[in-house]
Amino acid sequence: MKTTTLTHHQNRTISLKWLAILRVFLGLALFLKGIRFIQNRSEIAQVFHESLILQKYFWLQTIIPWLNLLCGVFIIIGLYTRLAVIIQIPILIGAIVFVNAKKGLFAGESELGISIAILVLLVVFLFMGGGYLSYDKALHNDKKSGSYPEQ
Repeated sequence: MKTTTLTHHQNRTISLKWLAILRVFLGLALFLKGIRFIQNRSEIAQVFHESLILQKYFWLQTIIPWLNLLCGVFIIIGLYTRLAVIIQIPILIGAIVFVNAKKGLFAGESELGISIAILVLLVVFLFMGGGYLSYDKALHNDKKSGSYPEQ
């Protein structure tokens, strides 16, 4: 009985570490995409220029790179993970619909597969939250223990 409990605990700990690693990679991918958009503004401007729907929302081409950077950092450290994911999901859906779907899955420079994988991970972390190794968890534990400094 004790061995079974120990093995279950070890498996749970390993899976929690893998979720934390996945969360960091997801945040890093979003952060790097934000840097890429900032360095190559013409890439995102071209997407907005080619789409009749997106031309009305030209101001988004300035906001999206910065949201990718900010939300990427929040997801990496696990701070307000669900909020960052909720902000990123519409951006990824827009990327899939307006950019990657036009190129197709098997095009030479297509990022459709990666975009879909990132969208799936965003949905996973929407339900799971930051996980065990995150600032969200640390803040939640501080609220439970009441270890806030007195004012």
